[in-house]
Amino acid sequence: MRSEADQVADIGESVRGLRGSEGRGRVTFVELFFDLIYVLAVTQLTHLLLTHLTPLGAVQTLLLLLAIWWAWVDTAWVTNWFDPDQLGVRLMLVVLMLLSLIVSASLPQAYGERGIWVAGAYAAIQVGRNVFVILTLGRPGTGAATESAEQKRQRLGLRLNFQRLLVWKAVSSALWVAGGLSHGPTRLAFWAAAVVIEYLAAIAGFWVPGAGKSTPADWPVNGRHLAERGQLFILIALGESILITGTVFGARPAEALHLLAFTVSFVGSVALWWLYFDRGAEAASAAIDQSENPGQIGRSAYTYFQLPMVAGIIVAAVGDDLVIAHPGGHADTVTIVTVLGGPALFLAGHLLFKRSVFATFSLPRLLAIVALAALVPVGPNVSPLALSAIATLVVAGVGVWDAIRHPRRQPILG
Repeated sequence: MRSEADQVADIGESVRGLRGSEGRGRVTFVELFFDLIYVLAVTQLTHLLLTHLTPLGAVQTLLLLLAIWWAWVDTAWVTNWFDPDQLGVRLMLVVLMLLSLIVSASLPQAYGERGIWVAGAYAAIQVGRNVFVILTLGRPGTGAATESAEQKRQRLGLRLNFQRLLVWKAVSSALWVAGGLSHGPTRLAFWAAAVVIEYLAAIAGFWVPGAGKSTPADWPVNGRHLAERGQLFILIALGESILITGTVFGARPAEALHLLAFTVSFVGSVALWWLYFDRGAEAASAAIDQSENPGQIGRSAYTYFQLPMVAGIIVAAVGDDLVIAHPGGHADTVTIVTVLGGPALFLAGHLLFKRSVFATFSLPRLLAIVALAALVPVGPNVSPLALSAIATLVVAGVGVWDAIRHPRRQPILG
């Protein structure tokens, strides 16, 4: 039985812009270049949360993170089919980069004077990308070989999926723009409604009256390419975390306590990287690549369940900042929430991720989440540095458990 990746390659041989069989699973340099914009986005979100350490600030940052993630992951899906080395696709990505840069640079003032900049550029990304895809898939075969009936069916099926998707994006984008033109709680309400629509769209199969809905099987993807794109975003978030800790440490007095806090924060970032990348990442890439329904795994594992991991890294970076700045004394509520909540979010996302990819349940990750929750009442009685060190030991303990339970060459599935 031919894989979905082979089906996409078949379409690519007959439609200009789509990936053919030669480069269907390769992440290109222009995709890596595109990701640089999102380094800035993650940095801006971290600083936004740092400067608004309140429940409202957390909600505002979360909404923007959901939007940024969705803009990036939608583009990752599109480049799974469309070859970024083709001129038209590359120009589309360059335009998206410019719009994404406007969004990223404006994030600190998203709830202020630049709300319409964020909303307008974001809406242009989401609508414009889908219009490009629909127009490209609407062209007849232009390759050397004549488009077969099966290739035409696959192409038009993919085009119909994006037509459904465009309807949902148009509705959510209208709400984004309405929010950008509003102020205060009204803006937040419009944007929250837009985010809910975007995240429910895939679950609803992008159902449109008269056009029906799609299923994950209707989205033939190259699993290994999609997995690598997701892994690269995790690296972006981790890299931003290290950048934050390094910048904060460089601004502190040259004292041993700050150096120790910086070292603990770095070890914590390494522990998160280790859990995701040591062996599980490659095993997950192989699993989705060999799956009979990679679209299902791509939607659940790499679209939805990687988001809590990214959020966890951002929250943990905020906690690292607070600990390095003030390692002594007693931990306050914000420090406790970020130092313990960041790793817990990451572990929860990784647990769901592994469940989706490998159909296994990771008890060590669940126990680690429980242990972090149990540390909450202890937090006010210890220093921020001590709390950070204990949280790091909990996360590192999961990595040690994985190493003991599984031989070095054996992928970690549970």
